[in-house]
Parts: sequence; structure tokens; C-alpha cells
Amino acid sequence: MSSNYAQISATANIKNQAAKLKGIFCSSATSSPTVTVYDTQTTGTGMKIIDTFVMTAATNYSFYDGITTENGLYVVISGTASITVYYE
Repeated sequence: MSSNYAQISATANIKNQAAKLKGIFCSSATSSPTVTVYDTQTTGTGMKIIDTFVMTAATNYSFYDGITTENGLYVVISGTASITVYYE
């Protein structure tokens, strides 16, 4: 199955229903930005599927079989970064 994608530079609700996170590409990052990914449709209050980590520019983080969520896909960015989230 082909992936959908969302290019974001701020916290965003990527999908408001069950999803499969395939990967995250960080195209630019300054001052050690962090990302946290939640299984939720709303603000980052649901279950964390990826705990907070520091992103590096020009780096692809692939989740080969994907990480499945039940409720949604919500990505929190802290700091300055431009990332592409790809998902089903």
C-alpha cells in the first residue's frame, strides 16, 4: 500500500482515526528540536507511541512494518524543524 504524507513544521494532528506510522523524515532542524508521537486525535494527551527524541536534519527515521495506532496520529514538535510524516 502506498503511503500518505504530511509536511509539518509545528505540532499537528496527522490523522484522526486509526493509522500506521511508516516513518519521519527531518529535512531541517535547528537548536535540537524534539518530536513526540501520540496515539490520539487531539492534543498530546493519549498514549505515546514514540517518546520524545531529538531530531537530526537530513535524517530519515523508518518504521519498516509501521507502528499501528487505534485512535489517531498526533505529532508534537518542540523547537524549530521541518519534517515529513508518512503514514497509512
